[in-house]
Amino acid sequence: MKVAFLGCLGLFLGAILGGVIGIGAGMLYVSVFHVTDFEGYSGMLVFMTFMPIGAIVGGLLGGVGLGLVGSKVA
Repeated sequence: MKVAFLGCLGLFLGAILGGVIGIGAGMLYVSVFHVTDFEGYSGMLVFMTFMPIGAIVGGLLGGVGLGLVGSKVA
């Protein structure tokens, strides 16, 4: 039961942190590669590409990481 709770908690917190890191990476990408801001293209790129990818990766890593900590395998 503890492993399942920690896995869900890690999934939730990892998704939030991954989304924030994804937004930061997207903003860095937009500024480094001078992506056009015509009709909000750069904002759509950040919030529809980088944020979901960051949230998915962060959720998976957080869930697996805290699940392993809870099961004392790591």
